[in-house]
Amino acid sequence: MIQKKGNNIETIIFDMDGVIIDSEGIWKKAEKEVFSSVGVKLSDELCRITETMTTEEVTKFWFDKQPWEKKSLKEIENDVIKRVAHLIKEEGKPINGIEIFIKNLKSKGFKIGLATNSPSILIPTVLEKLKLKKYFDATSSAENELEGKPNPSVYLTVANKLNTKPENCIAVEDSYSGLLAAKRAGMKTIVVSEEIVDYEIADYKINYYGQFDISLLN
Repeated sequence: MIQKKGNNIETIIFDMDGVIIDSEGIWKKAEKEVFSSVGVKLSDELCRITETMTTEEVTKFWFDKQPWEKKSLKEIENDVIKRVAHLIKEEGKPINGIEIFIKNLKSKGFKIGLATNSPSILIPTVLEKLKLKKYFDATSSAENELEGKPNPSVYLTVANKLNTKPENCIAVEDSYSGLLAAKRAGMKTIVVSEEIVDYEIADYKINYYGQFDISLLN
C-alpha cells in the first residue's frame, strides 16, 4: 500500500478518449454522419480544432460556421452522442495495455478516477464495453461543469469525490488541453501518445502503458 503522506501520489485520474478507449475514429465517423445529414461540410483542418471540445461546443462550432434548419443544436448534439454510443458498443477497442496498467495500480492501493470532456452518458458505455467499470472509484464529465478542459474543474470534482488533494493526484492525458486542465488543478501529469508530442508541461511522457514504471509514483 502506498504511503499517504506529503505529496505522494495516491490517486490516478484518467482522461477517457484516447487514453482508455481508442475512440478518435469513432467520434469523427459519428460527427461526419450527423453533421452531414443537416448539410454541414466538415474539413480536416477545422475538425482538428474541435478534437478537444465538448460535444456541445463542437455542435455550436459547426452551427456558427454553417447554420442549419429544422433540427435544434441540442437535437444534433444528442444525435452525435447516440451515434457515438452505438459505435462504441459495436467497434470500441481499448488503448493497448490499459487493462494491465489499471489492474497494477489497483493492486498497489491507488484510487482510480476518470475525468472527461465527453458526455456523462458515454462513461458507463465505455467502461462496460472495455470491462473496466469495477476498477474506477469515481468518474465525472465536464458537461456538469461551467466549462470543459482546459478548465480544471472536472479534475477538481473527481479529486473531491475521491477525498484526495490535487497535489496527491496524477492525471493521464493525451492532449495539451487535458494536460493544461490537470496542471491548472495542481496535479502532476502523464502524457501517453504513440505519436511524438512535445508537451513540456507533462511530468512524464510515454508512448504506451508498458513503458511506465509505476514505482516512480512512490
